Amino acid sequence: MHDLHHSDTGLEISDDKGRLDVPLIHQFLSQEAYWCLGIPLSTVQRAINHSFCIGGYLDGQQVAFARVITDHATFGYLSDVFVLPAHRGLGHGKALIQAIVSHPNLQGLRRISLATSDAHGLYSGFGFQAPVRPATLMERYQPDIYQQDHSIR
Repeated sequence: MHDLHHSDTGLEISDDKGRLDVPLIHQFLSQEAYWCLGIPLSTVQRAINHSFCIGGYLDGQQVAFARVITDHATFGYLSDVFVLPAHRGLGHGKALIQAIVSHPNLQGLRRISLATSDAHGLYSGFGFQAPVRPATLMERYQPDIYQQDHSIR
């Protein structure tokens, strides 16, 4: 399904992976995204291949991105959400999240999780909140993984 959505902000939103500007996504994630600085291009491509992705476009040029790691049945993890700096403050981030939470492929999921250091206000407007039962959550966190030498990327 490659439904196109036009938001009130003029942002065209598409789930067509063929439209994604992977070099642009990699450049932003590897150089500007605090959560994955240094991420290799091959890792970004593999993540895109195995996730549900949407792109946001103005005049045919990609300016926004988000992906959901999901089984399309019970769970999703929202990740790598960004709007390029020159296009922030115009409502594009809200349009992107609205497209995610309302997308037909993501309905009926029991839980959609995410991690953020600075965008709680954006996500809370779409029903995201601190975990109801945080004591049940665990993680294996390796924040410097992209700075380590790994043979498989």
